[in-house]
Amino acid sequence: MTPTRTGPADSLTDVSGVLVGHHHRLDENATLGSGSATGCTVVLVPGGATAGVDVRGGGPGTRETDLLDPSHSVQQVNAVLLTGGSAYGLAAADGVMRWLEEHGHGIAMGAPGQVVPIVPGAVIFDLPVGDWTVRPTGDFGFLAAEDAARDFATGTVGAGVGARAGAIKGGVGTAGVVIADGPAEGVTVSALMVANPVGSVFDPRTGLPWGVGSDGAESFGLRRPDTAELAAANVVAAKGTVLNTTIGVVATDAVLTKASCRRVAVAGHDGLARAIRPAHSPLDGDTIFALATGTHAQATTIEVPAAFPADLPVLDAVCAAAARVVERAIVTAILEATSVAGIPSYRELFPSAFL
Repeated sequence: MTPTRTGPADSLTDVSGVLVGHHHRLDENATLGSGSATGCTVVLVPGGATAGVDVRGGGPGTRETDLLDPSHSVQQVNAVLLTGGSAYGLAAADGVMRWLEEHGHGIAMGAPGQVVPIVPGAVIFDLPVGDWTVRPTGDFGFLAAEDAARDFATGTVGAGVGARAGAIKGGVGTAGVVIADGPAEGVTVSALMVANPVGSVFDPRTGLPWGVGSDGAESFGLRRPDTAELAAANVVAAKGTVLNTTIGVVATDAVLTKASCRRVAVAGHDGLARAIRPAHSPLDGDTIFALATGTHAQATTIEVPAAFPADLPVLDAVCAAAARVVERAIVTAILEATSVAGIPSYRELFPSAFL
């Protein structure tokens, strides 16, 4: 297992050059069918980042994912949109593009100011939470980009406002590590996830989130909850859900190619499958983007046979870390979410689980 240590802020923005912003509308009295409860989250890389994507769910809603094919011409993106609103929510990407254009970020195509920003995106299905007709627009995307910073909120914010994870409240979570040894020593790998899966996020036998397995429950400040709380939570879980899809971004400061970014996105799904059961269902649109800013000039003394990519030793370590940070980010999303529209949070169901 690749040795790592927790990043400075345990956050996606531990990777230099990456910013995160949210915008949402949330009414205190929102219900399943009325009021406002939706939003979007923008991962901003104004300086550009090499990118890849892996779509595993059977019901995805995405934008510009074909462009990320390693064989295609455009090499970098300027932002990634994660949004509620199902396919309607993709309109928020227009506002992100508008913000980037106004600030001169994008592919330079001619005279000064003539740029084409590249903004891939993915959606979650949260329309039944709140009024079906209230969903992110271009203005949401613009305001989320305007809000982008290194410090950002998690839980019931942005694209996670209307999220539901199985029977309980979902949300936005983040995690970050620094690789502590080997050819990728000093490289940062981090993730931001929006948890809204069909599958369950906690073990019905113990009440603990599935994703605590790699690091242990104590590292999240958790212990096994009381049996009475577990029994009540399993009754709630049996009622099921109509919401679906977990989406997110893995970022690293390593120097990687587009093809290698795709492998990082693939590895991120391993972490998703550890934290959600079942994962990648026909109803989910599970999608993970990977970004490499290249701001860490890693050095490796390992010789790589000519038949393999030159960045293989670093890539191997980054992929292992990617799975871990995705898993931890999903747990964080669940633990920090608060109730909306009567959807109970993990903390409400399992108060005794917190140390």
